[in-house]
Amino acid sequence: MRFTALAALAVSLPLTACVSVTENDYSAPAVARAPMGDFGEATLVNATGARIGRAVLTQGSTGLLIRIEATGLTPGWHGVHIHATGECAAPFTSAGAHVNHGDPKAPHGLLNAAGPDDGDLPNIHAGADGAINAEVFTTRARIAREGPGQWLWDADGSALVIHANADDHRTQPIGGAGDRVACGVMAAG
Repeated sequence: MRFTALAALAVSLPLTACVSVTENDYSAPAVARAPMGDFGEATLVNATGARIGRAVLTQGSTGLLIRIEATGLTPGWHGVHIHATGECAAPFTSAGAHVNHGDPKAPHGLLNAAGPDDGDLPNIHAGADGAINAEVFTTRARIAREGPGQWLWDADGSALVIHANADDHRTQPIGGAGDRVACGVMAAG
């Protein structure tokens, strides 16, 4: 009886929910595709221009889910932010400042009483092997035409930037997160 129930459940699952991702295989879908306009991605590169991973963006009804898969980073915590310009020329200052279109503009920091700005995200952790597999969620950014948060597909696009150090989520302008070590231009999928 138990086997029959499990078999019936497996048959009822959509094929896209059963995905196998091998090590460093960034071409396999990380999440099931959402309806057109609700999905995006970014190829992450390091300062030498080498491809080190990707970010997959999925729009939900209350915010944006970002799955980040990357290798080759220094083990430990890293700040990650959404930047206002879709350019990733090393040292990634071409990505500009954080998306922060509120009026008045909020200061940086998830733990800042007057913040956060629209580009702030939780820190991500690279394991001893330098790999990151993380999901972060924000209500302050969106890829759908309508909904909560800042629209990321504006005329100059947006980028996801990973920093060398952890973000303390309080100090200005970037919480002590340090150099920009990886960047990916976000694009509609």
